[in-house]
Parts: sequence; structure tokens; C-alpha cells
Amino acid sequence: MNVKRTTVWTTVHHERTALLRDLGALTPEQWSAPTACTGWDVHDVVAHLIDSAKTTRTAFVRSMIAARFDFDRQNALGVARERRRDPEKTLAAFRSVRYRTSTPPAAIATRLVEAFVHGEDIRRAVGLSGDYPPGQVASALKFQLRTTVKMGGGKERAQGLRLIASDAPVDIGTGPEAHGSALALLLAVSGRPLNPDELTGPGAQTLAERATA
Repeated sequence: MNVKRTTVWTTVHHERTALLRDLGALTPEQWSAPTACTGWDVHDVVAHLIDSAKTTRTAFVRSMIAARFDFDRQNALGVARERRRDPEKTLAAFRSVRYRTSTPPAAIATRLVEAFVHGEDIRRAVGLSGDYPPGQVASALKFQLRTTVKMGGGKERAQGLRLIASDAPVDIGTGPEAHGSALALLLAVSGRPLNPDELTGPGAQTLAERATA
């Protein structure tokens, strides 16, 4: 899959800016709202986004060594490092990395996955919704469908199903059909729960169940 780096970073910077606007209106209680990321509240997810935005390829290797090559531990250490006591200071730190183009040693499409999925993790936790570009969401979805769950993707969750997006040119797989927006399909294969009406078709229930398994 060919994803242009310039397009990715333009999209990521736009998404960070949009998320900053939403975060600026949150109450202290909303910063503590639990998200679909197990054990993380909104504040934790923002801290993770800061850590990810600052991580270079070399820094990623160093952090993995410090975490004894445990991805979950590496993420937890990053959150602890970047989460300030005051949400306003965390917000300021996120604002300071808005236009960075640092990235861990991973495919550039992972930057889209992170922007869209974590953006929704935060927004859904506080009753908001985002307005994402369907074409770029489709690129993130296609990447997730090619990547194993062990590596942070969702290939196994879509196995034996045909996923069809209602708002983007995505028609992938064979088997019972699951229809939904590109965003809903991306969230499902990324292991996020959905609202009951976000997926339709004979394969919808299977995909929804796998998303929360």
C-alpha cells in the first residue's frame, strides 16, 4: 500500500489541531473519563499521544530496552513521563508537539491509525464525535487489515468476513458482509467497541464481538 508521507503528516497535523480544540473545552472531570484503552483515561491517552509524537526511531529503541521489550510497559512508561499533574499543562505539552513529524520505526500509515483511533478514544469517552477524512481513514483501515493483532493491527478480527465501507472505496475480504463507515470498520478491527447501529450486514455481529473479545 502506497501512502504518501506528506499527505500523512498533513492529515496528522490537522487531526492534532482539531483534537486540541476539543480538549480545550473539556472539564476536569472529563479529563478523568475512562476510554476504550484499558486502564487509560482521557488524560492518559493525551499523554500517550505526546509521547508518540516525540518518539524518534532511536528513542524508540532506547525506550524498548528500558521496558525490557514489553510494548505495554513501554507505553506505560511513556504515559507516566508525559502526563502532567494539571491537565492544562498536558494540553500545553500536546500543543507544543502539534507539528512534529517524529515517528517510531513503523510504517507511516501507523500515524494515521494513531490519530484517528486515539482521537475517537478520547472523543467517545466524553460524548463527542470527530469529522475525519474518509479517504485517509480508508488508508488506515487497509493498513490495519494487513497487520496482525500482535503488531497492533486487526487482520485476525476481519478474517472470514467481507468489510465494505459506506463512505470510502473499501471492499475487502470474503465471507459474510459487514457494512459501516470507514471509521467504524477501522475502530472495530482496532479492537474498539462500537454503538449497535454502526455496523450492518450478516457479518456485523461477528466483527463487533471480535472487536471487544
